[in-house]
Amino acid sequence: MAEKLEPAKVLYCGVCSLPAEYCEFGPDFGRCKPWLVENAPDLYPDLLKEANEKAADNVSDKLQYVGISSGGADGAPSSSQSGGTSKKEEVKRLPGGKLKKKDRQEVIIEKVVRNKRKSITIVKGLELFGIKLSDASKKLGKKFATGASVVKGPTEKEQIDVQGDIIYDIVEFITDTWPDVPERSIFFIEDGKKVQAG
Repeated sequence: MAEKLEPAKVLYCGVCSLPAEYCEFGPDFGRCKPWLVENAPDLYPDLLKEANEKAADNVSDKLQYVGISSGGADGAPSSSQSGGTSKKEEVKRLPGGKLKKKDRQEVIIEKVVRNKRKSITIVKGLELFGIKLSDASKKLGKKFATGASVVKGPTEKEQIDVQGDIIYDIVEFITDTWPDVPERSIFFIEDGKKVQAG
């Protein structure tokens, strides 16, 4: 007589209710990851490594800001530690543990020539000063009597394209119209190099 087969025991995910080995193909694998690390670490060893690395990063970040203060034993942060927290706000952590610095507040003006005769002036970075790009493009279009539009650039950031070569006239207009933008924060791109305006 043939042996009786035992039914297979399947571990189902507590988040998405799929079998644990199929969670990565489910709709919310990101939400399933903590459950899988805790309940099925042998199925996804990469997740366990990732969780350990994140835990180590968290510990190192905490240790970075904890230190012996010279002010006293009450645990109040010293002046050097309070300066460190502002740096923490400027740095953003990307996937893979890479650090991304906060964008510097600067306006970059570049002239692009097309069809040998027509030129376009590109203005990037006005939004970093709290200026609405749609309003800025309207004002630029009216001032210089040209077409101006807000478009997405090659880096998926919005920029203003103004028809015509107004690269040197635009600096004075920007500083007069928006006093929050200092002239030292405006740069030209000339021959592939960034040059300060003025």
